[in-house]
Amino acid sequence: MQHSVTFTYDDRQAQVTVPTNTLLSEAARLAGVEIGQPCGGQGRCGRCAIQVTGGNVRRRSTLRLSTADLEQGYALACQTVIEGDATIYVPPQEKIERRLTTDRVVAEVSVPADYDYLLCQTVRRLFVSLPPPSMDDQTDDWSRLQTALRLQHSIERLTCSLGVLRKIGPVLRQGEWQVTAVVEYTQPPDRSAARLIDLLPGRLDEYAPLWGCAVDIGTTTVTLWLVDLVTGMVHAQVAEYNGQIARGEDVISRIIYASRPGGGEELQQRVLETINGLLERACKRVKSPDAPLTPQQIVKVTIAGNSTMMHLLLGIPASSIRLSPFITVVNHLPPLTGREVGLAVHPEALVDCLPGVASYVGADITAGVLSSGLDNAENVMLFLDVGTNGETVLGNRDWLVTCACSAGPAFEGAGVVHGMRATSGAIEEVWINSETLEPTYRVIGGGKPKGLCGSGLISLLSEAFLTGILDKGGNFNLAAPTPRVREGAHGGEYVVAWGDETATGEDIVLTRVDVDNLLRAKAAIYAGFTVLAENVGIPLESVERVLVGGSFGKYINVEKAIQIGLLPDMEWSRFEFLGNTSVKGAYYALLDWRKRERITHIARRMTYIELSADNTFYEAFTSALFLPHTDLNKFPSVAEALSRTHKKSEEEAPYATRADTNLS
Repeated sequence: MQHSVTFTYDDRQAQVTVPTNTLLSEAARLAGVEIGQPCGGQGRCGRCAIQVTGGNVRRRSTLRLSTADLEQGYALACQTVIEGDATIYVPPQEKIERRLTTDRVVAEVSVPADYDYLLCQTVRRLFVSLPPPSMDDQTDDWSRLQTALRLQHSIERLTCSLGVLRKIGPVLRQGEWQVTAVVEYTQPPDRSAARLIDLLPGRLDEYAPLWGCAVDIGTTTVTLWLVDLVTGMVHAQVAEYNGQIARGEDVISRIIYASRPGGGEELQQRVLETINGLLERACKRVKSPDAPLTPQQIVKVTIAGNSTMMHLLLGIPASSIRLSPFITVVNHLPPLTGREVGLAVHPEALVDCLPGVASYVGADITAGVLSSGLDNAENVMLFLDVGTNGETVLGNRDWLVTCACSAGPAFEGAGVVHGMRATSGAIEEVWINSETLEPTYRVIGGGKPKGLCGSGLISLLSEAFLTGILDKGGNFNLAAPTPRVREGAHGGEYVVAWGDETATGEDIVLTRVDVDNLLRAKAAIYAGFTVLAENVGIPLESVERVLVGGSFGKYINVEKAIQIGLLPDMEWSRFEFLGNTSVKGAYYALLDWRKRERITHIARRMTYIELSADNTFYEAFTSALFLPHTDLNKFPSVAEALSRTHKKSEEEAPYATRADTNLS
């Protein structure tokens, strides 16, 4: 039977007719109503709760719903099916604040010193002068163009698509047999084989800007750099939350969602919309004396991302990635075109998806290893990508081993009640007075705070632990002598900023659920690199440098990261924070075919260790689920800091005074 379902949301209404047993979440999608499903529709997170105000539905699960919720008609959209006409109220959905391109997220990029457009770039603009046809020379247009490119530019083998072939005749005549060919050398350094990307009338300046872009598809954030391929200069850097977040905050949730009917197509469309939106924003940032730059002028794209992101981008089934023995469909993708992928660039643009290693170590890591220089290092180094998937690489120029663990998006602001990206209004660092337990904090851009970004969460977690607000298990001390520690909706919580101090008018708090998510994230990362080092017999003390990648990595306070057990306890000078190494590696590959080949070599050299098959990882993970660790001997500097804090508290407790006003 067919049933009418009416959704009320944001003072609007939408109606759809669906058959019996249709999921409410699917009915909402068909009606054009957005309902977030951060767990991928598994019914685990409870954040797709809606209110049934009338009609007949059946709840398959009531997990995360209280008795009071059920009495008020609440249901989980991903676990509730339609059994009759129904009216549904959709509460305001979580708003993910756009990550603006400010100085905070713009990386300093220098064109590689060895970059030479004529030697390194595979996409070139070539002027060609052709003899016009006549009654004595009736050679076809395609053969005429091939001959001219062979004689004038030594291209012996030229290919093109049907779309380009269709425009050759009109362009040759429009240009009066003087044309500019945009070609891709397909077998560098050999320049005798090429693919025709475009043909333009007249003679264009070979050294005028020729546009390309490097893209990092992160699980949480998509980053794009717009590049002039001639000079190698980056002209715009933009970033945005990956639109797929609404259907899963981690790769497993997205794989599960993609396995549903229509799920894969939706996730593919969401990430394409994200990238295409970034292309528009990036092009608008380029000031052109002539016509405005458009995405269709971009003729080369390199893409880095983990294996799941690559599969979902291209509409390749990803279900085998999460099922034993955890195999991808493909690690080394063939060259593609803008039209094939669905990007709003030139239809014939080269789209180069960089190679990965295994199900959970993808092109973001091979690109990161390249940009960090780890594969050329003489001594042993440790590379950490502090992101949603927590990948680790250990090695040097002679050997490379790698593993991955699901850290989750907590350090990127997702899955945290008042978490946000590192943009204006985010609290980036926190200090707590050990006597009064009053906080002071620093806000990006100044002004009133809106939430907590990754570096702020690390700082806050460390301070709360050292001052006794949290115990080593992450439990709040509800007996602490301050109104800032209180019982909240999800257990204990600490108020970082009262509502009258914030831009939102709401208290900004750290909750017990937030702490649990942060502990799991840091435990996964710490366990990953310690188990990897143990497996190859390399003590962490012998690692010369720890290279930390990730979009927010460069803003981490090393001391605080060690104090919560995220990073190993070693001299601060041995840490190097590199920012987004994935997009930087994609940028290098975009410019230079030699570095692109080096990434392929890196991917083939890496030995992958599957942690899910290693019981020692679960033991290490469990041990690291504490602040900073169950074994404090692994963190001597933290033990010393705790000792100093407790001693100071005992000496100065009688003289406790209220902290100064907050800094911003």
